[in-house]
Amino acid sequence: MTTSSNPRVLRRFIILMAIATFVMFSIWTMVGQFKDVPDGDFEVRQGDIFLTDGKYEKAIERFEEALVKQPNHRGALSGKAVALIELEQYDEAETELGSLIDFLIRTLEDDDITGRGALAAAYANRGIIKDRQERYEEALKDYIESVRVDRDLAEGPGVIDRILYYEKEPSSILGRAEYLYKQLQLPESERVMRRPEEDDKQRLYKP
Repeated sequence: MTTSSNPRVLRRFIILMAIATFVMFSIWTMVGQFKDVPDGDFEVRQGDIFLTDGKYEKAIERFEEALVKQPNHRGALSGKAVALIELEQYDEAETELGSLIDFLIRTLEDDDITGRGALAAAYANRGIIKDRQERYEEALKDYIESVRVDRDLAEGPGVIDRILYYEKEPSSILGRAEYLYKQLQLPESERVMRRPEEDDKQRLYKP
């Protein structure tokens, strides 16, 4: 009996070829995914994962690596700012957001929906920084800009996010802006600028 007609050998050959085909397909798929990825995108994706896991220092490292490859990468600037805010390094975060806002204002095209969302998020997050620092008039200005740039973002997370993350409708940039505006119209002695239960529902806008 020849080797080619031996059922065991033939079966083993078929299995090995199937495994080799799977491995090559997997490699081809991975190469295809990263072949045309813009500079810095891979590092930003890694940073986003660390950001979600609460590993803010590691997230910042990845975002900085992305910025080396592409200095004005808006996802990296936004992600780094969010990580810095979570670490309560507000001055550095505000600087990053200021750079992002300036860059987007200079370069944003009218049909760039993603860019408009990034700009609105940058204004919103900078407003949150100022809000936490009790710079309420400045925070209100940034919230208003966020609303002006992208009303959908300012109205807050969608229905799915509300189900996943909140028992009640979450606080939003628009809602917080309306509240601040009303309070700032009152005499200073009558203002109630903070509502801990509501304020705790407000979350940062991630890239």
